[in-house]
Amino acid sequence: MLPKLFRKTPLAWFQVTREKTRLLVAIAGIAFADILMFVQLGFKDALFDSAAVPYQTLQSDLFLVNPQFETLFSTKAFSRERLLQAAAVEDVDSISWLYIAIAQWRNPTTRTSRPILVFGTDPASKAFKLPEVNQHLSDLQQLNQVLFDQAGRPEFGDIATLLKTTSPLQTEINDNLVRVTGVFTLGASFSADGNVITSDSTFLRIFPDRQPEDIDVGLIKLKPTADIKQVQAVLKASLPNDVLVMTLPEFATREKDYWANATPIGFIFGLGTIVGFIVGVVIVYQILYSDVSDHLPEYATLKAMGYGDFYFVSVLIQEALLLAVLGFFPGAVLSTGLYVLAQSATMLPIAMTVERATNVFILTVVMCVGSGVIAMRKLQSADPADIF
Repeated sequence: MLPKLFRKTPLAWFQVTREKTRLLVAIAGIAFADILMFVQLGFKDALFDSAAVPYQTLQSDLFLVNPQFETLFSTKAFSRERLLQAAAVEDVDSISWLYIAIAQWRNPTTRTSRPILVFGTDPASKAFKLPEVNQHLSDLQQLNQVLFDQAGRPEFGDIATLLKTTSPLQTEINDNLVRVTGVFTLGASFSADGNVITSDSTFLRIFPDRQPEDIDVGLIKLKPTADIKQVQAVLKASLPNDVLVMTLPEFATREKDYWANATPIGFIFGLGTIVGFIVGVVIVYQILYSDVSDHLPEYATLKAMGYGDFYFVSVLIQEALLLAVLGFFPGAVLSTGLYVLAQSATMLPIAMTVERATNVFILTVVMCVGSGVIAMRKLQSADPADIF
């Protein structure tokens, strides 16, 4: 007969739930490890997602940039002549350009200054897909008119509310007086806490050291029947190698690669995920090891009755899987709440996703099963001759 301890309840479930305090400690430890992984992966994804958002709003099929271009935060200019040459290609429908730079924005209420990303565009063309921007293009044709990103950090001021009572709203960018005539929604990123869109003429006034012929991004809109890859190949062959011709996915990937590989931020978030995983392994191992040690006589008795190592290993793996499930769900729920708080505080696009939850659950299972495999060595040492 089985020892009384194991008669009526499946062994794995009984072992996990028998000591409530130990179970709660295990669930809390696994949930804590999951929260660490969720937070690190969440901010890493928010970094990449926020970095790619501006690219998604551009009205363009192909992009021209300097080969040294890495990020919108620090652009490299090239001659507008290359964009004009691209316009001569048969399937090109229209062209536009962007000037991009960081300026000092003055909060109209507190009068404090804060860096903001400024986009300069030709108001005669629709460089952005944003309806809020396009409906104010006629306003931007006037000098010193700007549009403000209402999804930026609150330290820039509550511009949307102020505009309801004062329109246009006056403030300063790089000590130049400007008027805010409207708002749009883009959002903060790791490279910029806020954004401003203005005309190319106003941009050059804000940045007097910039040369009009040196642009940062060339936008190429193709005819509806054009093949993007084919036109890209033609442009690459016809233009000098002092510019790159990229599609939207390639352009966004270049920005993501910069943050992932050229800065320590991507590495730090990845390291944080590994640390969370290791913390979970240690916690689950301690729980399973203590459980095996406390019930070593019972396991040894089962061995004497003919149960082999495979049976005990399967029980321990079942315990590990039960702990993984029981610990994952509170960790996921708490992490979702932390995402909401983080998004409110940082204005970054951080939220729980099915893909991230699946990845963390898989890591949790691997973490717990790995801990069970390590703790199995103690179980294999359960020799009835030594114990009795």
